[in-house]
Amino acid sequence: MEFDTVIHDGTVSTATDTFKADIGIANGRIAAIAEHLSGGAQRIDAGGRLVLPGGIEAHAHIAQESSSGVMSADDYLSGSISAAFGGNSSFIPFAAQQRGQSIDDVIATYDARGARSVLDYSYHLIISDPTPEVLHEQLPRAFARGITSFKVFMTYDLMNIGDAGMLDILTVARQHGAITMVHAENNDMVKWMNKRLADGGHTAPKFHAVSRPELAEEEAINRAISLAKLVDAPLFIVHVSTAGGAQIVQREILSGTRLFAETCPQYLALTRDDLDRPGMEGAKFICSPPLRDTATQDALWKHVQSGTFTSVSSDHAPYRYDETGKFLNGFDAPYPKISNGMPGIAARLPYLFSEGVVKGRISLQQFVALSSTNAARTFGMTNKGSIAPGMDADIAIWDPETSRTMSLADQHDNMDYTPFEGMELTGVPETVLNRGAFVTHKGKLIAQEGQGKFVARAPMEMGPRKYLAKERNPLNNFGVDI
Repeated sequence: MEFDTVIHDGTVSTATDTFKADIGIANGRIAAIAEHLSGGAQRIDAGGRLVLPGGIEAHAHIAQESSSGVMSADDYLSGSISAAFGGNSSFIPFAAQQRGQSIDDVIATYDARGARSVLDYSYHLIISDPTPEVLHEQLPRAFARGITSFKVFMTYDLMNIGDAGMLDILTVARQHGAITMVHAENNDMVKWMNKRLADGGHTAPKFHAVSRPELAEEEAINRAISLAKLVDAPLFIVHVSTAGGAQIVQREILSGTRLFAETCPQYLALTRDDLDRPGMEGAKFICSPPLRDTATQDALWKHVQSGTFTSVSSDHAPYRYDETGKFLNGFDAPYPKISNGMPGIAARLPYLFSEGVVKGRISLQQFVALSSTNAARTFGMTNKGSIAPGMDADIAIWDPETSRTMSLADQHDNMDYTPFEGMELTGVPETVLNRGAFVTHKGKLIAQEGQGKFVARAPMEMGPRKYLAKERNPLNNFGVDI
């Protein structure tokens, strides 16, 4: 067989196996895997390095306006470049609906923005205005297009759709094989804490950590799961930041609930003490849910190890440390008026590899699952996330031994800081291929603007019921089908 490219002398790892092999690529797909492959119009010498599925970043805010009107610093060109230098070969950022906006307009807007990407991409919709037309006409059109996931919020007044709104959305998702992602924090708890702190004059960045208590996340996670169970709909809890929240997720997964969840590197690497840096430096570390403490870090790592989390995602939300980003409301703004989020799309996988694989917390196979395979399976990227014949040739070649000190220059984004500055990490993604074409190679960008393609994703297989509320069982509800 004729190959466009052969990757030779590498150690291949999937989510289940690790083995020495050559990989033959033809027409953008993996055509053969064997102990030795000859030929190839182009031969890439892996030099004994690791050959892994390219990362799939499933939680990033790219070219997205926040509900308060702040545009993220990265567009699809810079954001995809940064993701590629972090070992990713595709990503799924959010496409946000603002109140009053149609889903058709949202998709048209992001299609124009996404066309600049150097990586393959899709979208998770953010739904803030679930009108009957949105639910019954516009969302089904989006699902038919291959946009089979969306996110809702249980906090922020401009985004929170309420429990009834969530039930309506979950029901539509169940009917169409879509998965609902949720930002789970109790809105009234947060607002009450904010008022108490404001009344006491406590407005410095460090008080952001106090304003969003662990209980607010834990209560909302439990409530979101209960709502999803009522309609037997799949649910994905984003950025779990608490030990209690992770325990709830673990319990429900073990009981058979249609549940998925993620945590993020910032909750494993940073603590609330970072919010208490001199002056306004703590503003760089404001994100929601907030950073917690070292005991929580230890608990979250145990859940990463034990398989509670489907993935570890960056929640890349790049707002610069200036008047265009963090300080849109002034350099002396109280913490609730400081733009919420931090960058990390290029740091996600190097951090997880170094602190996870190199330090022995997780296996290489777990790293592949958490970085790529699980996201592909959960979000319907059927041709990505694994190294096997017929799959897209989305591949990252890693040097597992080289160490470096993390710096802003490594991130290749449009930011003016990285929260991971100065961390000593081991393991560097040297080369990334997307459908067999170079994106990055040995520290250089090879891909051209617009090289990435939109990926239509498959619906989730619902299968038999996982949970049936007693009151929805015709045997117990007087024969009414609810």
